[in-house]
Amino acid sequence: MSARQAASSGSDSDPRYANVDERKRKRMISNRESARRSRMRKQKQMGDLVNEVSKLQNENNQLMQGINVGQQRRMAMESANNVLRAQAVELTERLRSLNSVLQIVEDVSGLSMEIPEIPDPLLKPWQLPCSVMPIMASADMFQY
Repeated sequence: MSARQAASSGSDSDPRYANVDERKRKRMISNRESARRSRMRKQKQMGDLVNEVSKLQNENNQLMQGINVGQQRRMAMESANNVLRAQAVELTERLRSLNSVLQIVEDVSGLSMEIPEIPDPLLKPWQLPCSVMPIMASADMFQY
């Protein structure tokens, strides 16, 4: 047997090689423990990400519901505004008709009558025809 073979075969009894084997065993155990910790970290990160995705999806759903409610309210407001615009046009036409009757009465009777001027909402849409009436608003008018 050569010296090299004798050294390798005698590693079990040689304290020098026993120390190397012990270090290998400790390193292997340490590597396994490190791999286990790494797997646990990755598993925890994955769980955290899944929870965050779920939370963000819930938040997104709530925002979408809020948007839908807001759009429904906006459509209801637009519908109410359209009705009010139509009523304003109708009332303006009635006022014009009544003013023309007053003009005829003034011409026929010779009496001077005060005929109100008809406001044109298209020229000044920011001005209300009845500026003496206050606008009442509630706090929950624009909440979802």
